[in-house]
Amino acid sequence: MPVKHFISESIRRGPSAGPLFILGHGILELLLIGALFLGLAPFLKRLLVFKVIALAGGGFLIFMAAGMFREIKTLSLETAGEHPVKGNIIFQGTGLSLANPYWIIWWATIGLSYILSAGKMGASGVVVLFAGHILADLLWYSFVSAGIAKSRKIMSDRVYRMLTGVCALFLVSYAVYLIVSSMFF
Repeated sequence: MPVKHFISESIRRGPSAGPLFILGHGILELLLIGALFLGLAPFLKRLLVFKVIALAGGGFLIFMAAGMFREIKTLSLETAGEHPVKGNIIFQGTGLSLANPYWIIWWATIGLSYILSAGKMGASGVVVLFAGHILADLLWYSFVSAGIAKSRKIMSDRVYRMLTGVCALFLVSYAVYLIVSSMFF
């Protein structure tokens, strides 16, 4: 599960985990922006495609939440960073983006409108938009990974488990929202 890997790698590597994850995220977003310009946007705007993404994404989020609930009893900040993540952390950043079903819906709607607006200024407008967007992601994930790395010293395992449970509940509620919205949209 990519979120678990982000936490483990943030504990193990410290603040550098955030930028490495965002590198993978940024590569994926760059590819998606290219695909949107090459004709993917109208396909993603179709109601049926939205419904399929929302249903599949909602199901995947419930699957992720179930895994989080199963692991709560064994979670420990003491051992979270002891074993390196298998595979490349940059690819894990790509997986973290792909695991969020709303990511592609956002790019097909809001993100696309931003790109089209920025595109009125030419290629430089799109480059500035993309750079600003990735910089914001980089700053946020660097802050989060630094916070996670420091939390090991100040947070108890009990608080860590409670936060994980709250996050899992949030995933379930978000999944229900996606599934319901796919039925009534």
